[in-house]
Amino acid sequence: MLQKYRLKDYNVRLALEVILLTVFGIVVIQSQSAYYAKRQILGLALGVVVMVAVSLFDYDYLMKLAYFIYGGTLIMLIMIMLPFFGHSSHGAQRWIEIAGFQFQPSELAKILLIITLAHFFGKYEEKINNARVIFKALLLIGVPLVFIFAQPDLSTSIVTFLVFAFMYMVAGLSYRLIGIVLAIVVPSVIAGLAFVVSNFEKLKIFQGSHRYQFLRIMAWLRPSEYGDKAIQQRNSTMAIGSGQLFGKGLYNKDVSSLKNGNFISEAHTDFINAIVGESLGFMGCMIIIVMLLIICFECIGIAKRCKDLQGTLIATGVAALIMTQSFVNIGVTTGLLPNTGLSLPFISYGLTSLISMYIGIGLVLNVGLHPAKRRTGVIR
Repeated sequence: MLQKYRLKDYNVRLALEVILLTVFGIVVIQSQSAYYAKRQILGLALGVVVMVAVSLFDYDYLMKLAYFIYGGTLIMLIMIMLPFFGHSSHGAQRWIEIAGFQFQPSELAKILLIITLAHFFGKYEEKINNARVIFKALLLIGVPLVFIFAQPDLSTSIVTFLVFAFMYMVAGLSYRLIGIVLAIVVPSVIAGLAFVVSNFEKLKIFQGSHRYQFLRIMAWLRPSEYGDKAIQQRNSTMAIGSGQLFGKGLYNKDVSSLKNGNFISEAHTDFINAIVGESLGFMGCMIIIVMLLIICFECIGIAKRCKDLQGTLIATGVAALIMTQSFVNIGVTTGLLPNTGLSLPFISYGLTSLISMYIGIGLVLNVGLHPAKRRTGVIR
């Protein structure tokens, strides 16, 4: 499990980058709420400890436990549905509460599924385009996605599936097959959206627990008809625009300010990018984007130097998670995407999300401690 590693192979730079970005987030959260900033500091301390511990735990051993990890992931997702453990908030049941402590299993599940998928694709490396293997892969990711979507949590379902797709592509999925899938899926999604937009109120499927999620999508597609469901997004885009180049300052006293006027509920979580845009302007937003890109490139660089496909997939899976989740969060706050309720990695408040991301970085750091190149030495 624990191995002797060479200190020179430890990517201290990556560890410092994620810590620096988290500190940046804490400073922004502090301008909104001192209480949540203190809790986030605690999350940072726990995250660093967990990251270092995981980084020294041989990922080869984790590969042997992959299906136990997968089973544990499913158990957590099932527990959310049970009245004794599941905790509801804002119309969704996404938290487990035990002895007064709450955590969000779907956040941890994203990291644990990366481990399972890396093991699976590594096991079938030579048969990656076999129809039976493709079916098994879809079943492997499909089961947890059903539980995540049922919470309901559409945004996490989409991001998790995109990470799966990215990892499968890196594992060697045929470009011809990718082209065929895109040729079928893209027109189907466009046609499906067009049908839903035209018949939204008539379709019974949109009358249940998932209705509020689809109302957010409708508000994005038809703001004139469902504008009351897009108030947070409108306020977010106005706040970012009002910050201009350098922002109004983190501790400004402007009564029309997003953070001072409470124009967005819980802006320290999903809409923290709006606070950054308003307080620190375009330059503040660009600092976050550049830092996230640097972290992703560090992960990809480690993946390219890894000794085997499984390590490569762990590192690229974590990079894909950070990239897709960041894109969705920033897309929501700028109005590019419908409101989905997803945190900004390392920046948004949320202990489960933060610690889960640090576990992911710890896995990447351990992959980096096995620098021997594979046969090809590149990501396929």
